[in-house]
Amino acid sequence: MGDRGSLLIVRDIAFKRRATYTDFLRAEEGIATNILAARLAHLVAVGILRHDAGSGHYQLTPSGLDLLPALLELMAWGAAHDPHTAASPSYVARIHHDRERLLGELRGHLAPPPPGEHP
Repeated sequence: MGDRGSLLIVRDIAFKRRATYTDFLRAEEGIATNILAARLAHLVAVGILRHDAGSGHYQLTPSGLDLLPALLELMAWGAAHDPHTAASPSYVARIHHDRERLLGELRGHLAPPPPGEHP
């Protein structure tokens, strides 16, 4: 998780509903194809993402879902220190005042399906 590309991929799955290689490739950050492929492979290899070859979708694993509190902290920090943050003020307010409920909603929406089911 120490590189920018990996963090952006996890953020995009969690908050921007991106799920496929093409979705990530079209992201506004413009990550290069070779870097994107390497980051996705790495995140799958270390157990943060799973990849469904049939649908081409990437999902957060339970380990990936455990990153959600850290992502929310980074969003709150960005909102406090970056005047150009893309985080909406209402979302940041939820991070500060309703964090546990927000985390529960995110986990419920992003949790991988049981083994054998497709996303």
